[in-house]
Amino acid sequence: MSNKTRAILKGIAVVLVLLAVLMQLQIVIIPAIAGYRFWIVVISFGLMLISSK
Repeated sequence: MSNKTRAILKGIAVVLVLLAVLMQLQIVIIPAIAGYRFWIVVISFGLMLISSK
């Protein structure tokens, strides 16, 4: 896996975690995915594991 791919995956993971945190703080409300906050964080953790060396 190239460094560019790793950086993209890490960036996606950070954006997903920020989205989950903002949804928890009720700053951003997206009703369609509000019930899946936990899974969003799990997916982002998995992306970080995949992108680590």
